Amino acid sequence: MRNTNNRLARSIARTALVLTSAAAVAFGLTACGGTGTDSSGGKTVTVYSADGLGDWYKPLFAKFKDQTGIAVNYVEAGSGEVVSRVEKEQSNPQADIVVTLPPFIQKADKSGLLQASGVDFSSVAATDKATDGNWVTLAGNYLCWIANPSVNVNTAKVTWDDLLKPDYKGKLQYSTPGQAGDGTAVLVLLQQLYGKQGALDYLGKLQANNVGPSASTGKLQPKVDKGELLVANGDVQMNLASVKDGSKFTVFFPAGNDGKQSTVALPYAMGLAKGAPHSDAGKKLMDFMLSADAQKTLPDAFAMPARQELADAPVTGNGPSPAQVIKNVTVVHPDWNKVVDDLDSDVAAYSKATGS
Repeated sequence: MRNTNNRLARSIARTALVLTSAAAVAFGLTACGGTGTDSSGGKTVTVYSADGLGDWYKPLFAKFKDQTGIAVNYVEAGSGEVVSRVEKEQSNPQADIVVTLPPFIQKADKSGLLQASGVDFSSVAATDKATDGNWVTLAGNYLCWIANPSVNVNTAKVTWDDLLKPDYKGKLQYSTPGQAGDGTAVLVLLQQLYGKQGALDYLGKLQANNVGPSASTGKLQPKVDKGELLVANGDVQMNLASVKDGSKFTVFFPAGNDGKQSTVALPYAMGLAKGAPHSDAGKKLMDFMLSADAQKTLPDAFAMPARQELADAPVTGNGPSPAQVIKNVTVVHPDWNKVVDDLDSDVAAYSKATGS
């Protein structure tokens, strides 16, 4: 799905929910209507998902329909937009399954937008699921940055301070904290490294180079590929898949002054939506996506299986695995519940510090 010709279209999908019949045809799925039936009268289930896993979903959903007769309505958007959409539709729920990144899955849970599914989550580590049973990690992923080949430096040596250099003025962009999961992760990681005020001070300085706000991380990929941007943030799964499909950029992790590179664990997590109109079908699909057979295929989509016994599953396709990419990178695991509690005030402080 994500190839040289359609990367731009796929990326734009991060900024708006895809509800058109064209998108449904592209994925071989039915249009989203919440009626519980497709055009042939069969059963359906609706998935609202942060984009990035489309290449993995497509054959998986087709196989699910073959086995169960249940078609999948697939709707994708930015991480924050997925939750916002579910919230707005509470009087007339449309989504059955919600898939998004932290801290938005935690926000959805705290806002009462999820419900316990009763699906067996025992194959997933305790740290990768909610204690109330309302969500579970579906696929592992990590924050990263990408650089155009014209950046004539060893990206393994690039530091956070390097990104402040005038060389990047008007050629650097990152997705907006509070709107995009990856952008929020940028703020969270800097808070972990420099403290809250230190993160604001840094981002205030970085604003001199920043092109401007972006609700979509995926939208930045083609800009870096074409050289419109030299550097942008991203995530390992999405960016490695795009490189496999021909994008010309390098994945890297900025280092601190001590030379150590860091990243934030940024998994895709899923839960059953409160008031799901097709909850039984949703539970079946959740169970199917957590099955060993389905999870074994995640490395080929450059994501890491959530099932503990498959943590070291090899990649059979082309390109490095996420595990190889982060081998020498320190992985930070924030307290996402605390992040959610402070999110509104942190985003307000960020907006004030950057003038955005």
